[in-house]
Amino acid sequence: MILDDFLKAVRQLPDPRFFRVLVMGLTLTIGLLVGVYWLFTLLIGFVVPDTLSLPWIGEVGGIDAALSWAAIPLMLVASVFLMVPVASAFTGLFLDQIADAVEDVHYPGLAQPRRVGVVEGLADAAKFMGVLIGVNLIALIAYLIFAPIAPLIFWVVNGILLGREYAQLVALRRHDAAGAARFRKENRAQIFIAGVLMAVPLTIPVVNLFVPILGAATFTHLYHRLSRARHQTG
Repeated sequence: MILDDFLKAVRQLPDPRFFRVLVMGLTLTIGLLVGVYWLFTLLIGFVVPDTLSLPWIGEVGGIDAALSWAAIPLMLVASVFLMVPVASAFTGLFLDQIADAVEDVHYPGLAQPRRVGVVEGLADAAKFMGVLIGVNLIALIAYLIFAPIAPLIFWVVNGILLGREYAQLVALRRHDAAGAARFRKENRAQIFIAGVLMAVPLTIPVVNLFVPILGAATFTHLYHRLSRARHQTG
């Protein structure tokens, strides 16, 4: 059933509203990566000298330029980890646009959702971004110690975090904070599995750019499917 939620989200990717949010997300992501790379090259230029004198070799030039070029593949690897906080911020800022598109196509006739204010949305996104960065920095130690299973640790840790965030943001459109927390508690297993499904593509450069859109859409389907099943059994 979770896979069906995901496939519905994939099939709606051509939706113009999805494309508009994707462009905004790409701009945000590329801007972040370029900004981080620019700061890194500035740091290299400040710390590393233009030339270095080596025994038996003499002066070697262009070290700072070489390190700057070498930093490009490093930044591509780092983007795997940067995508997690970017994805959370992206989702928080543009969730309503994706969820509205999903509900218009698949769940017409619903009452207007509760709108989260801009300030509240930015605060929630910033708070969760901080949690994600902090947890992943701590988890980095585990990645180094248990290197062979580092991807598995990454998927589990971020599956928990992203699942919780996506479920919370989607549920808050239809419930107050207490109702959203109850929804997460009642469906924690499916939320975790869906969160892992979102975390796995985050480790794939370029593909990870689509994760925020697919995550918001997938969890919108998951929320309505689980809520409908609860009403039918209740």
